[in-house]
Amino acid sequence: MFVEQRTYVLQPGKVREYLALYESMGLAPQKRILGRLVGYYSSEIGGLNQVVHMWAFKDLDERQERRARLQADPEFRAYVSRMLPLLVSQTSQILVPAPFFTPVWDPMPDEAS
Repeated sequence: MFVEQRTYVLQPGKVREYLALYESMGLAPQKRILGRLVGYYSSEIGGLNQVVHMWAFKDLDERQERRARLQADPEFRAYVSRMLPLLVSQTSQILVPAPFFTPVWDPMPDEAS
């Protein structure tokens, strides 16, 4: 298992607008397709105008398959077209658990059997 951490740098003063837009248009398709939301945060100290969200995947193949489904989803594409003007840049990191840490794994409904 690993976590993808995505950091978005937004136009100054646009974090509230971004979060409202995400909650109303982006959250539902991402949760439906990506599934395992680990955390969603905005920065208060340090680099400002940033939003960080983290999603768990069992492996890179699952991530690739789910991200492809997300990019093809009409509901998500509509959200992205409205969100892009708020975005300055984005980074993505893959975080792997330390050897002494065992993350809690929550199977997706399509994996439970």
